[in-house]
Amino acid sequence: MTDPNAIQPSALDQLPDRDPEETAEWQASLDAVAREAGPHRAAYLMRRTLERAEAGGIALPKLLETDYVNTIPTSAEPGLPGDPEMEARITAWNRWNAAAMVTRGAKHGVGGHIATFASAAWLYETGFNHFFKGKEGDGSGDQLYIQGHASPGIYARAFLDGRLNEAHLDNFRQEAGGNGLPSYPHPRRLPWLWEFPTVSMGLGPLSAIYQARFNRYLTNRAIKDVSASHVWAFLGDGEMDEPESTAALALAAREELDNLTFVINCNLQRLDGPVRANFKIVQELEAQFRGAGWNVIKTLWGTAWDELFQLDTTGALVRRLREVPDAQIQTYQTRDAAYIRADFFGKDPALAEMAKLLSDDKILECFHLSRGGHEARKVYAAYKAAVEHKGAPTVILAQTVKGHTLGEGFASKNANHQMKKLSVDEFKTMRDLLELPIKDSDFTDGVVPYGHPGADSPEVRYLQERRAALGGPAPARRTHAPAPLPAPAEKAFASFDKGSGAQSVATTMAFVRLVKDLVRDKETGKRWVPIVPDEARTFGMESLFPSLGIYSPKGQTYEPVDRDQLMYYKEAKNGQILNEGITEAGSMADFIAASSAYATHGEAMIPFYIFYSMFGWQRTADQMWQLGDQLGRGFLVGATAGRTTLTGEGLQHADGHSPVIAATNPAALTYDPAFAYEIAVIVKDGLRRMYGEAKPGEDQNVFYYLTVYNEPMPQPAKPAGLGIDEGIVKGLYRFNTAESAGVTAPANAPRIQLLGSGTAIHWTLEAQKLLAEEWGVAADVWSATSWSELRRDALEADAALLRGEERVPFVRQALQGAEGPVLAVSDYMRQVPDQIAQWVEQDWSSLGADGFGLSDTREAARRHFGVDAESIVVAALAQLARRGEVKATAVKEAREKYGL
Repeated sequence: MTDPNAIQPSALDQLPDRDPEETAEWQASLDAVAREAGPHRAAYLMRRTLERAEAGGIALPKLLETDYVNTIPTSAEPGLPGDPEMEARITAWNRWNAAAMVTRGAKHGVGGHIATFASAAWLYETGFNHFFKGKEGDGSGDQLYIQGHASPGIYARAFLDGRLNEAHLDNFRQEAGGNGLPSYPHPRRLPWLWEFPTVSMGLGPLSAIYQARFNRYLTNRAIKDVSASHVWAFLGDGEMDEPESTAALALAAREELDNLTFVINCNLQRLDGPVRANFKIVQELEAQFRGAGWNVIKTLWGTAWDELFQLDTTGALVRRLREVPDAQIQTYQTRDAAYIRADFFGKDPALAEMAKLLSDDKILECFHLSRGGHEARKVYAAYKAAVEHKGAPTVILAQTVKGHTLGEGFASKNANHQMKKLSVDEFKTMRDLLELPIKDSDFTDGVVPYGHPGADSPEVRYLQERRAALGGPAPARRTHAPAPLPAPAEKAFASFDKGSGAQSVATTMAFVRLVKDLVRDKETGKRWVPIVPDEARTFGMESLFPSLGIYSPKGQTYEPVDRDQLMYYKEAKNGQILNEGITEAGSMADFIAASSAYATHGEAMIPFYIFYSMFGWQRTADQMWQLGDQLGRGFLVGATAGRTTLTGEGLQHADGHSPVIAATNPAALTYDPAFAYEIAVIVKDGLRRMYGEAKPGEDQNVFYYLTVYNEPMPQPAKPAGLGIDEGIVKGLYRFNTAESAGVTAPANAPRIQLLGSGTAIHWTLEAQKLLAEEWGVAADVWSATSWSELRRDALEADAALLRGEERVPFVRQALQGAEGPVLAVSDYMRQVPDQIAQWVEQDWSSLGADGFGLSDTREAARRHFGVDAESIVVAALAQLARRGEVKATAVKEAREKYGL
């Protein structure tokens, strides 16, 4: 059996030792220190030696953890500028009003969170007073990702600086009346204040990383110099358990995003209890971030601890802090000095002797109040070090107490996240602690008053002066968009009108070909942001590599293996393509940053993100919701779409439901185009609506989702006639009739209307021919480019009727007078076309690919799901038979003939 205490082999054993005697001397010295002064002294010397080596540029692996103490010692802290007493008064008012707002709202049952901002107040206030750049100065200002549960504190500050009034605060979480405040940072609900939605845990940190990266992209591509912008992400320690929170840490370090700072509020609590009850979340996060290559700053203890650390000549205090689990630290917050003496100091003789030198008040000050995240000087030192650090992003691990200043009923209690109010007596205690000039008589009928020192008070003047010096109010979102982008040349779109002739072209290829033309446009070409998650070759985009370049902040430091080929792999510092590797979440974060650049930076960018359709909405629908909240604009393209069209890939690749999920997003305009010219019309109209001149009543803050297919088919020419473009945009137009299609059916033949979307229209056209030639049935074929837009229009028509306005849904207008029943077909589950069933006056039936996908040929898969041409014929005959327009026996005959 291996001796666990034996020295284990290391990588050094693979290297020749050129001086074994010297090595032995070093090892003997270390053994002597451990023997004479103890292992902790030996460890201390080793850490200091490693620090010196790193400072001297000697390449050594970094330690992943440091002691449970502040990274920046008190002696190295810079002085706190400004007026600390004034800032303390401002913070006290904000603490009060945040708690008052939530408590008053609790009377209406609308909820809210008090404890999060109470713990993080100084983390925000220090930034607002000294660091966060506003949008009225040079550049774009800083980007602030505010922790969602801290929103009452941000509203309280906006109330103090005059941007909100008492009526706003009283309508916290009560938006229906039009004068309310949303629960969390929601740009769509409060677009002049919030920039970034963050309360869906994990999306804030992920988006912040890609926002910082996109800032570099804009600068390196000479779109706009935003190098002065800094991205700040305020996060909870419990939130870091979300996989998205840490998914892109390596990207941030690899690309040296020193324009990014994470501030993690380590109050050691999540929603139900301790984050790491039996462990230490700060140490865990430190190791995780250091291992990823980040600069880590721990801000754990306040100045009251300085005396204790000075007394710790043996290292016993530091050892004890390292071994005490988080849940016990939380317990100390709620217990008396005698308990702390016994449980914390009593575990070690050296600590017991130290405790004899400390008064009960000193012990309680340290363990109840003194945390690094509650002291402006400590926070300022951390922030200053973060913004001055170069070559890597910084994370600040700030230890706080959840519920700080809210009283013994709140501080560190497991349930405090769900506690929505304070009693009047608790508010009075808080008032006295914060030394606020609020009288008992101000509590009218038991209602806690808001507090404000006055619009011309020293506090408000100071606050506004500090913000003016930093470039204006923050957070703030600039809702004015830049001038509309000029429309691209018509030639790029019109080239699809003539069709592809005998050449077979998949709609994925058609879309990529359109984009290739659009990125060449002199006016708007540079504003396209192609985003792809390592599938560019699948989608035929490799020809864009040498012409546009793949963005890399380091350029191309190697000779690509395919350099002698026409479509070689080209990376460039000013590259236009964002090829993210295998990360749909990262690609979506890219898209969100690009899609809202018109507001964040005043630069309209046109992102298109192309992906396996199955791995879009199903995998990242939460980010699509975030995109809608952030008022993003652009094109999402679900390629290799459909449940039966992606041959051989099987169940987890076969998308038969993304349009269903997309239909749940109010900001998504979902299209399932069948032909290349339809794609051109949709993209052209999308560019007009989102980036050009929107029509009256049109919301520009939308994004488009197009499904495109990898099945090469001949692309027909665009039909002649009025209203085709309108029908494509609105979702439905008649592609042909039985007569115009040239199929032969008897005079007075039964007639049916076949509605197909996407690639299903090709099976529908084949069915049209079979129905005429083999069953004497005339079928008209309609292209349903968007089932969901037809439904959206119909719902708006219903709402108009309730208001007393006469309005007919477009789908009913389009099908008015069409003879016979309607049969709708798509390569998706039947729920997709069934969205419009209730507004179709004709008899309705549908076919779709319900169930899990399977691996097989397209033909076999379509027969399996009953959506191939022959299955359409049988379904059409069945529908007509129920109406008595064909013989019932025809259905059985067709089933037998086609082997169904």
